[in-house]
Amino acid sequence: MKEQVSLSAVKAHPRVQTYLDFGNGHLAAMGFTEHGLRHSAVVAQVAARILRELGHSERETELAAIAGWTHDLGNVISRHNHGQSAAMIVMQTLEEMSMPFAEIAVVTAAIGNHEEQYGQPVNDVAAALILADKTDVHRSRVRNRDLVKFDIHDRVNYAVEKSEVLTDREHRTITLRLSIDIAICPVMDYFEIFLTRMVMCKRAAERLGCQFSIVVNDAKLL
Repeated sequence: MKEQVSLSAVKAHPRVQTYLDFGNGHLAAMGFTEHGLRHSAVVAQVAARILRELGHSERETELAAIAGWTHDLGNVISRHNHGQSAAMIVMQTLEEMSMPFAEIAVVTAAIGNHEEQYGQPVNDVAAALILADKTDVHRSRVRNRDLVKFDIHDRVNYAVEKSEVLTDREHRTITLRLSIDIAICPVMDYFEIFLTRMVMCKRAAERLGCQFSIVVNDAKLL
């Protein structure tokens, strides 16, 4: 029996490594937050953990991790429609690695649907990817350390001192818990920037049979 394509094999692929590095560099040149190894690792880990803790199969959790690691590869081409570009790059790469077409379809659909402008939780891997990607808000993603030059995205991310996604299988809830320094960013600014993303997370959680909630500084806001 042919060995299944693993996350470690995908991570080691020269195309994946190079495009992820260059894409992150392109976004740095445009002033965007970090979209490199740290973000990819966090999204891969959280997406897989969400499905695992909800009782999904180990193979499906691995596919979620693969989607999480590769979802931003399209930034090597352009930020615009980078989800679509990433899906095509990943499709070609996984075909070359002899992943079954049915698994490729699941992974690439998830990647192609992770952008909030048009993305939808079309399968469970897509739902997990959306939740993992859109909840990765933290000061470690901010590259610009000059507070005077912060835009609202820098300010919101930098204000988040701790961010964690908690899954409760018994009560079917997925909770984003944030600790925010309100001296840097009022909570309202967070919702101004991320409202669309949070609505997307709500739909993704519903796909997984869960309710999505947000707790900021120990106060439940959603």
